[in-house]
Amino acid sequence: MTELSLIRNFSIVAHIDHGKSTLADRLIQLTGTVAERDMKTQMLDSMDIERERGITIKANTVRINYPAKDGHTYVLNLIDTPGHVDFAYEVSRSMRAVEGSLLVVDATQGVEAQTLANVYQAIDADHEIVPVLNKIDLPAAEPDRVKAQIEDVIGIDASNAVSISAKTGIGIPDVLEAIVTRLPAPKGDRDAPLKAMLVDSWYDSYLGVVVMIRVMDGIVRRGDQVKMMQTGATYRLDKLAVLTPAMKDIAELGPGEIGVFTASIKQVRDTRVGDTITTEKKGADKALPGFKPAQPVVFCGLFPVDANDFEPLRDAIEKLALNDASFSYEMETSAALGFGFRCGFLGLLHLEVIRDRLEREYDLDLITTAPSVVFKLHMRDGEVMDLHNPADMPDPSIIDHITEPRIKATIMVPDEYLGDVLKLCQDRRGIQLDLTYAGSRAMAVYDLPLAEVVFDFY
Repeated sequence: MTELSLIRNFSIVAHIDHGKSTLADRLIQLTGTVAERDMKTQMLDSMDIERERGITIKANTVRINYPAKDGHTYVLNLIDTPGHVDFAYEVSRSMRAVEGSLLVVDATQGVEAQTLANVYQAIDADHEIVPVLNKIDLPAAEPDRVKAQIEDVIGIDASNAVSISAKTGIGIPDVLEAIVTRLPAPKGDRDAPLKAMLVDSWYDSYLGVVVMIRVMDGIVRRGDQVKMMQTGATYRLDKLAVLTPAMKDIAELGPGEIGVFTASIKQVRDTRVGDTITTEKKGADKALPGFKPAQPVVFCGLFPVDANDFEPLRDAIEKLALNDASFSYEMETSAALGFGFRCGFLGLLHLEVIRDRLEREYDLDLITTAPSVVFKLHMRDGEVMDLHNPADMPDPSIIDHITEPRIKATIMVPDEYLGDVLKLCQDRRGIQLDLTYAGSRAMAVYDLPLAEVVFDFY
């Protein structure tokens, strides 16, 4: 059982390609968590598609032991979060599971749009934030300009930012020291009833559903009977482990620790992200705050090119849904395309990733219909209907009004393209809310209809 004062839990926040996964690799390598012979790049990205596109799709975790300069050995839990806006909910609950963040900014490019989106989530979760300037070995790096930009745009002090190069390994020991000295230790009460937050879950073909938890209060042991507070389901823990990326069995987890368990759970659907887990007997009365079910916003139809592939497609979609709780589907028939599924996604990248995985991992040829959103029809008799397909539009005389989903979009753009981007937003029925400058770049905030953005906006 680790002393609370010797635990540090943190995540890494960055824009795509600013070197988040490379920094995670270096931290794992320098502390000897993984043997040299087993080391590979993007250690925490396990899917082929993640490696190819160089993006993180699933939140991953690793436990690192670090002997610090003060003579103590600290346990560092790193949660590597996705940087893309479609997976914002995964990021938000990973943030709730840790106490601090490393804000990685590319010293050649400066602060970018997604850096902002994720940093605000970290500030919302009340994190201590340590700015890290990456890629300082490149000739184009401008650390002083980027520090000033972090202070202007995000509003956090960057005077003692750590300068590193994750590729060459410069400055990595300073990052480890900064984690230990500048991030706070977790809080928690060992003797209170068990309260653990469900951070993530995935399907393993040998173990069933693997659930990642962060223990807030109390202790969880192998063999305990636990209860999920949102779904009310109870399970007996078969296996309790920590990830050093490989699973390492452990007898118990105490407050502030992050680990995984299996309990013969059959479907990822039964384990809702952000749920609170407690013991069945003498459990906690109140769940942890902030739980919300994942809400699909973009919909499209998936149909097999060959009608005989409908059954394999159904099996493939069911298996994928085991692994991704935020993906929803229902059967649909179309006069032109035959039998298929209408699927809901968190955004366009999520749609692409799922479609690529279906085609690759299950060897299917698919037709994808144009992505669309759900409109709400408010009838004159007070009833509210969801409209998925224009073909289902009822007689206009019985409709009082129609509402559509809208988004607040923040667009960061270099000066010379500002006119074109503003014109694009106006043409797409956008309403301008704000226009400010951050250095040489303009930041436009627009209220846009989601239907215009999912189709051909980029």
